[in-house]
Amino acid sequence: MSSFDTSLPPLLSSVESGDPTVHDPRRRRSILITVCIALMAVIAAVTGLNVAQPHLALDLGASQSQVLWMINIYAISLAALLLPLGAVGDRWGRKPVLLIGLGVFGIANIASGLATNTEIMLAARFMSGVGAAMIMPVTLSVITSVFPDEERSKAIGVWTGVAGAGGILGMFLSAVLVDFLSWRWLFALPAILAVVAAVMALRAVPNSRQFSPHRFDTVGSVLSLVAIMGASFALHEGPAIGWSAPETLAGLALGVGAFGAFIWWELRHPEPLLDIRLFRKRSLTSGSVSLMTWFGVQAGVFIVLYPFFQAVLGWSGLLATVGLMPMALLMMIFSGVAPRLSAKIGPKATIASGVLLGGAGLALMAMLVSVDGGYLSVLLGMITMGIGMGLAMAPSTEAITSSLPREQQGVASALNDVTRELGTSLGVALLGAVFAAGYGSAIAPLLSDFPDDAAAAASQNIANAMAIVEQGLPYADALYRTAQEAFVQGWQQAMWAGVAVMAVLFAFVVMRGPAKPVPVVPVPAEI
Repeated sequence: MSSFDTSLPPLLSSVESGDPTVHDPRRRRSILITVCIALMAVIAAVTGLNVAQPHLALDLGASQSQVLWMINIYAISLAALLLPLGAVGDRWGRKPVLLIGLGVFGIANIASGLATNTEIMLAARFMSGVGAAMIMPVTLSVITSVFPDEERSKAIGVWTGVAGAGGILGMFLSAVLVDFLSWRWLFALPAILAVVAAVMALRAVPNSRQFSPHRFDTVGSVLSLVAIMGASFALHEGPAIGWSAPETLAGLALGVGAFGAFIWWELRHPEPLLDIRLFRKRSLTSGSVSLMTWFGVQAGVFIVLYPFFQAVLGWSGLLATVGLMPMALLMMIFSGVAPRLSAKIGPKATIASGVLLGGAGLALMAMLVSVDGGYLSVLLGMITMGIGMGLAMAPSTEAITSSLPREQQGVASALNDVTRELGTSLGVALLGAVFAAGYGSAIAPLLSDFPDDAAAAASQNIANAMAIVEQGLPYADALYRTAQEAFVQGWQQAMWAGVAVMAVLFAFVVMRGPAKPVPVVPVPAEI
């Protein structure tokens, strides 16, 4: 049973009534604005670093793999800690956990902006993920607890819109900062948003917590963390060092073993961190798998698209962000079309159609991409994929939330966050690592005619080849062209890997997709 803690200090106090619903519309608006600002900070920190990959590689002396880890470690730590820290918020109180999370998140982003080497950046990004894992589940649980039934769906809709728009806005503003100031300033955006959200939360957000006679599921929390960390490490390093390498096999074994132990433990715990039995519902399983796969593919594509625009086409970060707008806008437009289409043909057919279009878009980007073809060589694939994302994501989310009764919507919200963040971290790890390995294997046999130091630099990443061009060396243009062609080959391998993933998802949705809901016919009252 959920109740509000009235014994806390004034800044953490809540309404005195046992009913968590806030009936004042103005206060509800303040609460919604506050949690959306906090959510936007988290989302912006996920996407913002993508625009600065070449700058990070040069200024911090990082390899392509290290740059990917700077991006990936935030998503991995966020996904791994989301369930445990969400449960901590339920027990300690959502408001104090939100405030602590905003503090950790803000300080970590400042440390990222001041980082002088790769090690400091990785540590700061990890702590950013820890803070974000405290923030994200609270933002949605606050909405579901304080908004009345008739207003809750609208508020959740706003939250969902901010989750999408926050990523696009974060990329755009980060690109502006990188182009006109420095990559270090892109960490100022999430830090400022965290400060604003904390100040507003102190005044507007009530505190609530869940009382339970059972002890906290510490074992389940540790097992979930180890499972996600191990699997992500294996997916990140496997394509680069080999799937049979001892490090890869150890990470994979650790992840799979911990996941199996997690399932075993959760089925026996009186109050599990995540009730595994819920996945017996077909719609919940298919919706979760679809969302996780889509967010993974989307994140993996973005991790390759940005450096393609910047390093291969020579675009600025700002222009690269604008180049993504057709896909983002079509995704938002068709997210509005999807519910109406799903009502007519069913969620399974709608999701399957979206997955089919998404796979086709990835295939088009793999087949048509070229250095000379430029932006137009990838535009058709981006458009097709954007439509597919819009059609598939909305009914997938609805499949999750509709699978659980109203009193268990908090579980549905947490599961939505976990699948989203786990998919993002695994997608960046898999497609990013496939791209990095493809680039390395493509450029290695083409460097024999160049000086050893220049060849070694270009083999790390294409940003180093761009830097050599600026030095005006006689072989610089030929080396840069070689790096561009190798980048395209790495791109193609990443896109084909995405096509394979989408093909598996399509088969799964066709066989196990959510059924069309049966309309409830009202029974006429007896006269």
